[in-house]
Amino acid sequence: MTDSILLSTKRTLGMADDYVVFDQEIILHINTVLGTLTQLGIGPELGFMIADQTATWEDFIGPGPDGTGNELRYNMIKSYMYLRVRLLWDPPTLGYVITEWREQVKELEWRINVAREDIVHPYVPPPPPEDPIDCLFDGGTPV
Repeated sequence: MTDSILLSTKRTLGMADDYVVFDQEIILHINTVLGTLTQLGIGPELGFMIADQTATWEDFIGPGPDGTGNELRYNMIKSYMYLRVRLLWDPPTLGYVITEWREQVKELEWRINVAREDIVHPYVPPPPPEDPIDCLFDGGTPV
Protein backbone atom coordinates (compact mmCIF):
# COMPACT_ATOMS: atom_id res chain seq x y z
CA MET A 1 0.00 0.00 0.00
CA THR A 2 1.70 3.19 -1.14
CA ASP A 3 -0.90 5.60 0.22
CA SER A 4 0.49 8.94 1.35
CA ILE A 5 0.27 9.27 5.13
CA LEU A 6 -0.62 12.97 4.88
CA LEU A 7 -3.19 12.62 2.11
CA SER A 8 -4.96 9.61 3.60
CA THR A 9 -5.14 11.34 6.99
CA LYS A 10 -6.49 14.50 5.40
CA ARG A 11 -9.15 12.46 3.58
CA THR A 12 -10.33 10.90 6.83
CA LEU A 13 -10.53 14.39 8.31
CA GLY A 14 -12.78 15.41 5.40
CA MET A 15 -10.22 17.54 3.53
CA ALA A 16 -9.49 17.49 -0.18
CA ASP A 17 -5.98 16.50 -1.24
CA ASP A 18 -5.36 19.93 -2.79
CA TYR A 19 -6.55 21.89 0.29
CA VAL A 20 -3.19 22.75 1.88
CA VAL A 21 -4.13 25.52 4.33
CA PHE A 22 -3.77 23.29 7.40
CA ASP A 23 -1.06 20.94 6.12
CA GLN A 24 1.65 22.15 8.54
CA GLU A 25 -0.62 21.70 11.55
CA ILE A 26 -1.77 18.28 10.36
CA ILE A 27 1.84 17.25 9.71
CA LEU A 28 2.79 18.32 13.24
CA HIS A 29 0.06 16.15 14.74
CA ILE A 30 0.80 13.23 12.41
CA ASN A 31 4.43 13.31 13.55
CA THR A 32 3.29 13.29 17.18
CA VAL A 33 1.19 10.19 16.53
CA LEU A 34 4.03 8.55 14.59
CA GLY A 35 6.19 9.07 17.68
CA THR A 36 3.59 7.29 19.80
CA LEU A 37 3.39 4.44 17.28
CA THR A 38 7.18 4.14 17.39
CA GLN A 39 6.97 3.77 21.17
CA LEU A 40 4.37 1.03 20.62
CA GLY A 41 6.93 -0.78 18.45
CA ILE A 42 5.46 0.08 15.06
CA GLY A 43 7.64 1.52 12.32
CA PRO A 44 11.39 2.07 12.16
CA GLU A 45 13.22 1.55 15.44
CA LEU A 46 14.77 5.03 15.38
CA GLY A 47 11.46 6.75 14.62
CA PHE A 48 9.82 8.25 11.58
CA MET A 49 8.46 11.62 10.55
CA ILE A 50 6.87 13.18 7.51
CA ALA A 51 7.50 16.60 5.95
CA ASP A 52 5.05 16.48 3.05
CA GLN A 53 2.79 14.14 1.11
CA THR A 54 5.58 11.94 -0.26
CA ALA A 55 5.93 9.66 2.81
CA THR A 56 3.76 6.56 2.51
CA TRP A 57 2.37 4.03 4.96
CA GLU A 58 4.69 1.45 3.45
CA ASP A 59 7.65 3.74 4.18
CA PHE A 60 6.57 3.81 7.81
CA ILE A 61 5.51 0.23 8.50
CA GLY A 62 7.19 -1.70 5.69
CA PRO A 63 5.71 -3.92 3.00
CA GLY A 64 4.20 -6.51 5.33
CA PRO A 65 5.14 -10.12 5.86
CA ASP A 66 3.89 -11.25 2.46
CA GLY A 67 5.84 -8.50 0.65
CA THR A 68 2.75 -7.14 -1.09
CA GLY A 69 2.18 -4.12 1.12
CA ASN A 70 -1.23 -5.49 2.04
CA GLU A 71 -0.52 -5.31 5.76
CA LEU A 72 -3.63 -5.86 7.87
CA ARG A 73 -2.28 -3.57 10.58
CA TYR A 74 -2.56 -0.61 8.17
CA ASN A 75 -6.28 -0.42 8.87
CA MET A 76 -5.85 -0.24 12.64
CA ILE A 77 -2.99 2.21 12.32
CA LYS A 78 -4.92 4.46 9.94
CA SER A 79 -7.91 4.50 12.30
CA TYR A 80 -5.58 5.23 15.20
CA MET A 81 -3.93 8.04 13.22
CA TYR A 82 -7.31 9.59 12.39
CA LEU A 83 -8.63 9.48 15.95
CA ARG A 84 -5.43 10.84 17.50
CA VAL A 85 -4.97 13.61 14.91
CA ARG A 86 -8.63 14.56 15.15
CA LEU A 87 -8.45 14.74 18.95
CA LEU A 88 -5.34 16.93 18.72
CA TRP A 89 -6.38 19.13 15.81
CA ASP A 90 -10.17 19.43 15.94
CA PRO A 91 -11.68 17.63 18.95
CA PRO A 92 -15.45 17.13 19.09
CA THR A 93 -17.34 19.56 21.30
CA LEU A 94 -19.40 16.96 23.14
CA GLY A 95 -17.69 15.45 26.16
CA TYR A 96 -19.18 11.99 25.75
CA VAL A 97 -17.87 11.83 22.16
CA ILE A 98 -14.37 12.75 23.34
CA THR A 99 -14.62 10.08 26.04
CA GLU A 100 -15.72 7.46 23.49
CA TRP A 101 -12.93 8.39 21.07
CA ARG A 102 -10.35 8.18 23.87
CA GLU A 103 -11.65 4.71 24.70
CA GLN A 104 -11.30 3.73 21.03
CA VAL A 105 -7.74 5.09 21.04
CA LYS A 106 -6.89 2.96 24.09
CA GLU A 107 -8.41 -0.13 22.50
CA LEU A 108 -6.56 0.46 19.23
CA GLU A 109 -3.28 0.92 21.13
CA TRP A 110 -3.85 -2.43 22.83
CA ARG A 111 -4.81 -4.17 19.58
CA ILE A 112 -1.87 -2.68 17.66
CA ASN A 113 0.45 -3.84 20.42
CA VAL A 114 -1.02 -7.36 20.35
CA ALA A 115 -0.70 -7.47 16.54
CA ARG A 116 2.93 -6.37 16.81
CA GLU A 117 3.69 -8.99 19.45
CA ASP A 118 2.08 -11.72 17.33
CA ILE A 119 4.33 -10.81 14.42
CA VAL A 120 7.54 -10.28 16.41
CA HIS A 121 6.95 -13.14 18.86
CA PRO A 122 4.30 -15.48 17.43
CA TYR A 123 2.76 -17.87 19.91
CA VAL A 124 4.31 -21.30 19.77
CA PRO A 125 2.65 -23.93 21.95
CA PRO A 126 5.00 -25.81 24.24
CA PRO A 127 6.02 -29.27 23.06
CA PRO A 128 4.18 -32.18 24.66
CA PRO A 129 6.14 -34.00 27.34
CA GLU A 130 8.08 -37.02 26.16
CA ASP A 131 6.96 -39.20 29.04
CA PRO A 132 3.23 -39.19 29.94
CA ILE A 133 4.22 -39.71 33.58
CA ASP A 134 5.58 -36.14 33.53
CA CYS A 135 1.98 -34.96 33.11
CA LEU A 136 0.85 -36.51 36.38
CA PHE A 137 0.66 -34.20 39.33
CA ASP A 138 -1.16 -36.43 41.79
CA GLY A 139 0.94 -39.58 41.43
CA GLY A 140 -1.86 -41.46 39.65
CA THR A 141 -1.55 -43.63 36.60
CA PRO A 142 -1.87 -42.29 33.07
CA VAL A 143 -5.11 -43.00 31.26
